[in-house]
Amino acid sequence: MPDLGAYALEVGLAYTVSIALLVVLVWISVAQARKAKASLEQAEGRLKDG
Repeated sequence: MPDLGAYALEVGLAYTVSIALLVVLVWISVAQARKAKASLEQAEGRLKDG
């Protein structure tokens, strides 16, 4: 990591917050995808049964 001098704390916090937000967004996306897949599988099951 380059020497950031007086701004090392701010840059480090910015990287940490950015990475945390990316992790949260991926987590939410995966959760929504799983929910949508389950919903679609349930709907397809009703079509096959009906």
